[in-house]
Amino acid sequence: MKESLKVIVDERERNPDLIEGLESNGVQVDQKTIHIGDYVISEKVCIERKTVSDFESSLMNGRLFDQVRRLKENYQLPIIIIEGSRDEFRLGRNVITGALVALYVDNGIEVIMSEDAGETAEIITTIAKHEQMHNNREPTLKGGRRAYTVSHFQEYMIGNLPGIGPKLARSLLKHFKSIRNIANSEIKELMNVEKIGKKKAEAIHKTLNEAYKEIEELEP
Repeated sequence: MKESLKVIVDERERNPDLIEGLESNGVQVDQKTIHIGDYVISEKVCIERKTVSDFESSLMNGRLFDQVRRLKENYQLPIIIIEGSRDEFRLGRNVITGALVALYVDNGIEVIMSEDAGETAEIITTIAKHEQMHNNREPTLKGGRRAYTVSHFQEYMIGNLPGIGPKLARSLLKHFKSIRNIANSEIKELMNVEKIGKKKAEAIHKTLNEAYKEIEELEP
């Protein structure tokens, strides 16, 4: 049986309370650049930690399910820890519940709620004990930085249109074959893509075709 625990933590993790909590629990913290997730527990388990605000932001801009896809591609048991009180959510309950259900039912992602950094440290420590002491699994980094292709950049550009995200971006690009064809399409043509309703089609068409108006800088 292992005598000590080790967790690989992304070097960009700036929460000293959480790091201190892990170390006070006897966990050896090894900070490295991690390209997938925030905390690597074993070759099987990787944790993505988000505050309530982070979770909502990644949900709204479509980044959440792209992160989930990459976690699933590299780790058998990816986990998302959402840190903060449920009262902090600004989006409606139905939106949050729908996202949590989609993460678990559609993607097989375990989501754990944590009140604060101290509780998150306890959760991570407990998972590390289970993986490393009971199952003798070592933390293993996976999924190095990808070499991005033209297709990746196309998906990124279309995925940042209003209400789109990575999955719909791929659907649009598969249907229209290029960004130029998407930009030249009419609203009715956009609506031929599954899950693109009239409202989304109008938003896409407006964003890609309306004349640019210079944004005035806000005074400090």
